Amino acid sequence: MSRMAQAVIMLLFGGAIIKATITDVFLRYVKEGLRPFLLVAGILLVAAALMTIWYDLRAGRQAPSESSSPDGPEPSADPHDEHDDGHGHGHHEPRVGRLLLLPVLGLLLISPPALGSFAAGQAGSVGLSAASDYPPLPDGDPIEVSLLDYASRAVFDSGRSLTGRNVKLTGFITPGPDGKPMIARMVLTCCAADGRPIKIGMAGVPIDAPADAWVEVVGVYSSQIGTDPVNQARVAYVDVRSWQEIDEPKQPYA
Repeated sequence: MSRMAQAVIMLLFGGAIIKATITDVFLRYVKEGLRPFLLVAGILLVAAALMTIWYDLRAGRQAPSESSSPDGPEPSADPHDEHDDGHGHGHHEPRVGRLLLLPVLGLLLISPPALGSFAAGQAGSVGLSAASDYPPLPDGDPIEVSLLDYASRAVFDSGRSLTGRNVKLTGFITPGPDGKPMIARMVLTCCAADGRPIKIGMAGVPIDAPADAWVEVVGVYSSQIGTDPVNQARVAYVDVRSWQEIDEPKQPYA
């Protein structure tokens, strides 16, 4: 692969990173806090590619003038400039390098979905951390609570800070071990590769939304505690009073 081709691939790759960062597609790969680093990386790739292209074009313009000089072109001192192997065969870069275009085109043309019910079913629930104190929930009816916060309060605080409050949980539907729907959300440490689910079982009003559908659930604390068969983690439950299907949020991960 020529240096010009490498520069074009680098230009496309940098442009794809910038596009994904500006359009929020990157949120399906990494956490939102990495946005500035991705943007800088994309800009640097584009700048390096443009400089390489400019250098190659300038060198190409100088070559004809050197070959037309009375003394002819100067012999190259670099043995790597000779591409003949002595048997009349030139050395060519392997064409497999062109396969580098595939991930670039994938970033530019394809918008993959965020991790959903399949990933949640294959991985065990994220480990919950007990807090020394659970402050009262803020005012609101219902009050929006993250799945992680709800699960921690339900499991380690025995629901004391949840009792008597209507809570609103947002997540996607994933089938539970008994086939009944659970509400879940993927938790990222850094990127989608290390994503693990937080799952919450649902009792009360039945939910007939399909797997991967995003829902808002309004309910109250349930003392029921289950177990994730994948890693034996404790799973909190919510007593559903109402629910509605919603569009996938801009930030799908917890």
